Amino acid sequence: MHGRGFTIPAKMATPDAGLEETTLIGGRYQVLRRLGVGGMADVFLARDLNLQREVAVKVLRRDFTEDAAFRVNFLQEARAAANLSHPNIVTIFDFGHEPGQYYIIMEYIEGTDLKTLLRRRGPMPTQEATELMTQLCDGVGYAHRAGLVHCDLKPQNILISPHGKVKITDFGISRALATIQPDERQETVWGSPQYFSPEQARGAAPSPASDVYSLGVVFYEMLTGRLPFEAASADLLAELHLHAPVTPASHHSPDLPDLLDRILLKVLSKEPAARYRTADQFGRVLENFLSQAPPEAGWVAAPAHDLPTALQEAAPEDRVDWLAAALGLLALIAVGGLIPLWLWVWLLYR
Repeated sequence: MHGRGFTIPAKMATPDAGLEETTLIGGRYQVLRRLGVGGMADVFLARDLNLQREVAVKVLRRDFTEDAAFRVNFLQEARAAANLSHPNIVTIFDFGHEPGQYYIIMEYIEGTDLKTLLRRRGPMPTQEATELMTQLCDGVGYAHRAGLVHCDLKPQNILISPHGKVKITDFGISRALATIQPDERQETVWGSPQYFSPEQARGAAPSPASDVYSLGVVFYEMLTGRLPFEAASADLLAELHLHAPVTPASHHSPDLPDLLDRILLKVLSKEPAARYRTADQFGRVLENFLSQAPPEAGWVAAPAHDLPTALQEAAPEDRVDWLAAALGLLALIAVGGLIPLWLWVWLLYR
């Protein structure tokens, strides 16, 4: 992967000292305290003085405000997410800028991000992880139906409320499907090397299946407490995503059901066509899995030679079209009923 550039979020970002408590942003948002520090932006809890409610304020770091590319990505995040209205996607309320400062006003979610939760708790029970992943698939699937690929799904961009509600955030490098050319190539790869798909690693066009791969990496981490691939550099991580086989999750979590193990291997396929095409499809497979399994950890799936029904969506051509079948039967009856009439006419006039 020589010669290709990767953008890697800072592991230990230094807080931007430009904002203090009680700072007023946009003339109406009073900063209360810092919530988090990111590679590109810092997030603060603030109070909307006009509507008297708490909001989260994402402020682009001052060292990026002079960079046109970062400003464009920041504005894109606001516009992309503002057009999405779904229970599993953080709601965007406002966007604005002042001299030396760009900010996004969004819904405040009590709780923590998934990465912090995993560091604190370790691997999740199978049922809990699967239920959270179905919520993630709902939100990402909605974005796919709206014509948007997230392109940077990772635990740091997934918020979990104290009641187990999932909220997806950070659409800063998302792509509109209508703008993606199948043969496009990028010299600079945006995203997080631990979680991006093989096609993103080689600079190819992303697709909904790229998000599905990233969801698979997140799911693998939720179930095992570790990533499927780890390396010291972005280039080595990209090579692993592109060429290295995935160690089955059951190798790290022996009690993992065989069926879920195979679902994960399918989602983490190197070729997009071998995965589920959208997050909606992946979510339905997980819902089928939950409905067929006992509500306890350590589920064991029945052996099968082929992919079980829970692993795959029935293709349109595999489904029985009962309306077409009924119409065909009626046509057969109608034609069959005319045969005696044709015979009588032939005998009469031969």
